[in-house]
Amino acid sequence: MASLCFLLVLQDKHSSFTTWASHIGSRNQLELSKNHYLCNTGSLFEEKIFSLVGARGFCTNESKEDSKIAHKNTLALVEGQAAFLDYLHGTRGLQFTDAENISKNSPIFLGRLLKKVENEEEIGRALMRYFRYHPINEFEPFFESLGLKPSEYNPFLPRELMFLADDVTLLENYHALCNYGIAHGKIGKIYKEATEVFSSVTKLVASSPQLLVGEIDREFVKLLEQLESIGMQRDWIGGIVSEKNTYNWNRILMFLQFLHHLGLSGQVIVTLIRRHASIISDGSGKTVFLLIGLMVKMGAREREIITMFTQFPCVQIGSFIKNVLQGLQFLVDIEMDPSNIQNLMRNNVLIFGLFKLKKPNSILTTLNVGKRRLCRIIKNDPQELKKYALGLKVIPLPNSGNDERSLMEKKKFLLRLGFAEDSKEMKKALKVFRGKGDELQDRYDFLVKAGFAANDVSNMIKMSPHILNQKIDVLQNKLDFLLNNLGYPLSSLVVFPSYMSYTVGRVKLRFLMYDWLKDREKAKPGLALSSILACSDKMFMKRFVNCHPIGPEVWENFKKRLSTS
Repeated sequence: MASLCFLLVLQDKHSSFTTWASHIGSRNQLELSKNHYLCNTGSLFEEKIFSLVGARGFCTNESKEDSKIAHKNTLALVEGQAAFLDYLHGTRGLQFTDAENISKNSPIFLGRLLKKVENEEEIGRALMRYFRYHPINEFEPFFESLGLKPSEYNPFLPRELMFLADDVTLLENYHALCNYGIAHGKIGKIYKEATEVFSSVTKLVASSPQLLVGEIDREFVKLLEQLESIGMQRDWIGGIVSEKNTYNWNRILMFLQFLHHLGLSGQVIVTLIRRHASIISDGSGKTVFLLIGLMVKMGAREREIITMFTQFPCVQIGSFIKNVLQGLQFLVDIEMDPSNIQNLMRNNVLIFGLFKLKKPNSILTTLNVGKRRLCRIIKNDPQELKKYALGLKVIPLPNSGNDERSLMEKKKFLLRLGFAEDSKEMKKALKVFRGKGDELQDRYDFLVKAGFAANDVSNMIKMSPHILNQKIDVLQNKLDFLLNNLGYPLSSLVVFPSYMSYTVGRVKLRFLMYDWLKDREKAKPGLALSSILACSDKMFMKRFVNCHPIGPEVWENFKKRLSTS
């Protein structure tokens, strides 16, 4: 009986739930009730037979009619029960034990059915024909078989349902109580006096089997008490749990207490968890604690967290935090300043959580803007983020005139370098240039200060205009590697400025191989940069790597060394 105690916490000590539980005695009594529930013959069966015959006028104990009539009516009753069983199990598809219990424990309902065919010779066949054209309300005999009278079960009859199979929850919880050993005839009293058990017991037991073993889970009891203290019915928890999941009652309790410590009233907490049950059911509150942790990391204070909960949108908590994380990545991808990211996330988390944003590249392309301008747009008006939600059509922004101004700056820059207006060289440079005119000027000035003649830099840009697309620190790194590691002079870049377009990793790999071959006299010393770098990988393998028997093996080892460095 200790394993049934968890059911009692669904009601307080004054409830009717406690009343029905008190009628259940020792394990022997449970087993006896279970045996009665399962038996097909014997005193219980005979008692039902003669009780039904007397109740519906099929017996002659009052009028002293002859025993043949009594025997005939008894046979009619047996045939009626058999036909009823066959209909419930064979036609309606109920489990055999359910169909048998209903057919043998609903004398009033069966009596009404027999009245329909009392003038027929073959009662069984007559009832089968009747069922074919007159489907019955299966809830009536079901509730009667649980021990309820028509006057007791009428208020519980569903308005829009006739078939038991349509109420899966009712049957699941009924089976749970039966299988646990509760006497079949007492289940009706449970349903009548503590109906909420039928909406809770199966899912609670399936999600937390430990409730059936040993002492009551104290954290579960505390959780129910906490719910009751804020005005929630205790059985509410059964409506949100899923049999597929397990639950950490202590963490759910901690979350409710956290909301209380934030200063939220019981009414606000009730409204929140009623509207957004997933906040506590998803991961037993783990997901929402992750969200709170993210908010704190972004610098949120209590008032921002309170605002988030009191205005929480109609979104599952799991989807909400996924959207928030995706929105955070969006801001990182458009290279927004970290301090601005924190400020935006802290003050606009509801916007980020409500929508799943499109990819940044898609937004930038459609709007026809750069990352800097998009950052300014979002900072000035975070509501603009709603326009970038997945599934919505993004409308391109009107031309701000920045592109035209930038183009004019680039042309002026090239004209100062000696480019002829509208020449092929100028068109080529304008096509590959990225960045503003002043940025290009800064990079040009850097190369001049590095030791190149102004005229040489102009010629280098005409040959390889894309070298000015690199930031100054990248240009500095490549020049240092050329002079200090490879030992080539600056003048080597005047004839081969494309060196500045290759990554340091690619240059280092090829020169490791070249130096190895020089040491073994398999490559000529002092080769031009272009001879080593400009050829394709396939041609480099043919000219250099394969000229030594173990060249390919050495090449692979160099690649592995650089990939792990």
